[in-house]
Amino acid sequence: MNLPENFLTKMKNLLQDEYDDFVKSYQDEKSLALRVNSLKVPFDDFLQKSPFTIEKIPWVTEGYFYSENDRPGKHPFHDAGLYYIQEPSAMAVGELVDPKPGEKVLDLCAAPGGKTTHLASKMNQQGFLLSNEIHPARAKILSQNVERMGIKNAVVTNETPERLAERFPSFFDRILVDAPCSGEGMFRKDEEAREHWSLESVEHCHVRQLEILKHAAAMLKPEGRLVYSTCTFSPEENEGTISRFLEEHPNFEIEEVPTYKGFSEGRKEWVTNPADKIEKTIRLWPHLMKGEGHYIAVLKKKDVDVDPHLKLAQPKVDSNMLKHYKEFAKESLNFVPNGKYVTFNDQLYLLPDDSLSLHKLKVVRPGWHLGTFKKNRFEPSHALALSLKGNEVKNKWNLPLDSKEIISYLKGETLQATGDKGWYLVEVDGFSIGWGKLAGNCLKNHYPKGLRWMGNF
Repeated sequence: MNLPENFLTKMKNLLQDEYDDFVKSYQDEKSLALRVNSLKVPFDDFLQKSPFTIEKIPWVTEGYFYSENDRPGKHPFHDAGLYYIQEPSAMAVGELVDPKPGEKVLDLCAAPGGKTTHLASKMNQQGFLLSNEIHPARAKILSQNVERMGIKNAVVTNETPERLAERFPSFFDRILVDAPCSGEGMFRKDEEAREHWSLESVEHCHVRQLEILKHAAAMLKPEGRLVYSTCTFSPEENEGTISRFLEEHPNFEIEEVPTYKGFSEGRKEWVTNPADKIEKTIRLWPHLMKGEGHYIAVLKKKDVDVDPHLKLAQPKVDSNMLKHYKEFAKESLNFVPNGKYVTFNDQLYLLPDDSLSLHKLKVVRPGWHLGTFKKNRFEPSHALALSLKGNEVKNKWNLPLDSKEIISYLKGETLQATGDKGWYLVEVDGFSIGWGKLAGNCLKNHYPKGLRWMGNF
């Protein structure tokens, strides 16, 4: 593996006696891991049904290493949202954000969605999760992962931190800033990160990180938790960024949190004017644990309370559209979801509790997507299917994991079936994976065209 010479020189000066072990770690295979989605499957059930060779990750409740011979990304359970494939060190971040059900939580730099979906699983569909990504294409991928994991209480936006700070002053209980960085910690797995790295990019990232943190700080409630993370080794972007931020924001302090074997302390000797307790921040090293490089700082805001005069959402909904939806719900569901309905063009959503006004913000997903209105009828969304359980629908059609039918369904093919006509929740081994509509002994396939499997299996 060709590593940048300036990077190697820098790391040798920093690590000294540890340097040889550090460099040697790049000859090892990267660790592969997945995180079980507790919104869809209890851990014990997943362990019983898992077709993979898995090993528990010590620092994350839902995390497991898997074997390089496994292919979890091309498996029906992946399409059903039973797990998220995620780098094992990155899972430590969601554990330290540690959101509680009912809280207001912001993931400010959220794409592609690994950490957002981790936070959502801990919130258990309760509270308000705002997941933001400034790049439009990445925001779309983020929204797709929110959908696949069956998350109901998330809003996905495509905004700048500055615009969000204007709308959400002192609003969130917890904020995650997984900051854009030079990516040194990903060199083992990402050739592009190695090619684009430079000493100049490190300084550019440091400046950008401070700007993002400034806006995040304005959105956090007093006594709230702000978690800052990067996937780089660079002291300028880690201890340096945090020390400078705390110097400019004396109403924040570093919070000491439990760590695990293999976790290392922040290095105050690597920066000038280190913040108090900077050694209580966390470094993850590939030569000390099974994972890539990461840095995590947990901060607490010490302000007295304020009244920010926030504007709550006042959603508009087309009454005729809502009537068609409730007809569908009466015929196909065993419940009618309660909350604030909102229509965007021909799409129907349910806003999370405590959602503020989204007026004039770039919104990719304003909440739980329920479906689409087509010619005076309602068609349920894929997001609705993936968030439902079998006891919540009138009709379901379960396909065994080892059957030819589940592959046919994922390819978009029509299935032979008998029963009452209407919408059916299609399941794989009891887990929802999409919709079908039964008529004339045929289950018409409504698995989204963009997600259908191609080729032979």
